[in-house]
Amino acid sequence: MLLRPLAVSLAAIFLSLSVPAQAAEVQVAVASNFLAPMQRIAAAFERDTGHRARLASGATGKFYAQIRSGAPFEVLLAADETTPARLEAEGRAVAGTRFTYAIGRLVLWSPRAEHVDAEGAILRRGGFAHLAVANPRTAPYGAAAAQVLAALGLGDALAARLVTGENIGQTYQFVASGNAELGFVALSQVMADGKLAGGSAWQVPDELYHPIRQDAVLLERGADNPAAAALLDYLRGDAARALIGGYGYRF
Repeated sequence: MLLRPLAVSLAAIFLSLSVPAQAAEVQVAVASNFLAPMQRIAAAFERDTGHRARLASGATGKFYAQIRSGAPFEVLLAADETTPARLEAEGRAVAGTRFTYAIGRLVLWSPRAEHVDAEGAILRRGGFAHLAVANPRTAPYGAAAAQVLAALGLGDALAARLVTGENIGQTYQFVASGNAELGFVALSQVMADGKLAGGSAWQVPDELYHPIRQDAVLLERGADNPAAAALLDYLRGDAARALIGGYGYRF
């Protein structure tokens, strides 16, 4: 009868040793394209450190406006490099904490097998009524899509067929739901563990758009939060980088 309390006590001791005494929580603004890998990273981060990351996803441009208005985010994982740099210059991010956590890649995707060819010739050939893109004014992947269409000389020809999403997450939903037959989305949204999750796709050549360098930065609200600093360190580690690479990002 004495063994059971002893077993419970030992279990409590081991549990306390496995979780940091200063476990904390961090509020993270995550660019829509990075939500899927970040959800997996957040779970591994909590398991490995005891800290918890609470995620909110959306367009980088809207996050910038929200942070300037006092939103309680402590870490920003942007879809570009200019927004974190701007926040740092304005004193809303901690100087010296900014780094590129991933380089995003653009893909033309349809949930239908064999609908999008491997060279993207469907854009010239036609056979679709709607092409989804993210808002180029607020979403870096939308700006990249506009650059691709301009480089191909198709901006004017396809303008009437464009369906614009508020962010790359909404753009993906337009295509996945069938409201648009195909669309320019983040490769990370249609790839997992190094493979296309379904449908058909053209991985847009890197030379057709500016590199989508996605920077992370510690915001002023998180300057004294150990969980915020720990999360940024964790993103640089091998475990996080392996997950990120599995979604098609480069470094």
